[in-house]
Amino acid sequence: MLTNIRNVYCVGRNYKLHAEELGNAVPDEPMIFMKPSHAVVPLNGETIALPSTQGEVHYEAELVIRIGQNYQPGISIVNLVDAYAFGIDFTLRDVQSVIKEKGHPWTAAKGFKNSAPITEFQAFTDVDSLQKADFTLNKNGEEVQRGNIRNMIFDLQTIVDYVGQHYGLGEGDVIFTGTPEGVGSTVAGDVLELTWNGESVSQCTIVAAN
Repeated sequence: MLTNIRNVYCVGRNYKLHAEELGNAVPDEPMIFMKPSHAVVPLNGETIALPSTQGEVHYEAELVIRIGQNYQPGISIVNLVDAYAFGIDFTLRDVQSVIKEKGHPWTAAKGFKNSAPITEFQAFTDVDSLQKADFTLNKNGEEVQRGNIRNMIFDLQTIVDYVGQHYGLGEGDVIFTGTPEGVGSTVAGDVLELTWNGESVSQCTIVAAN
């Protein structure tokens, strides 16, 4: 269920090859930005409307974790996180390039409506099980992204500790944990499919927003 989602935290540049493909420096501590909760929509096989007049829209497939209780220093991720899903961090890349040059916040490029679709959540048990399989994003039947959280620069425990200590974490918060290399543009008519361990999780068809 995607109800009662509160804060939506996102980790930027958390895969080395993704940072490099965009010409960005690899961070030495987690790079956190946020999306409004209004950006969250179900990724459930239906259409998703995205802007079509603000330059390229890029897909960024990610593992998403949901927080099940208030963060306390020293808490294990196994006790803090109650569920996981997969999502797409849609990004207005041309807009982002402009605001990065100006030193402005990323909200205009990252926080627009429908920019954070998420699949149904599954019960979280441990980190090891998530490291045993890859997640992928297919565009129109062709694989464009493949990732495994064992390749993240900052692991899940480091991420929740950083966010919890700097900003706070509570029940209903979600974290987009970063995207692997292979990001690219999507346009109306594209079919995007997320897979996990070789099996389809869900898909959506992109349409132009009114």
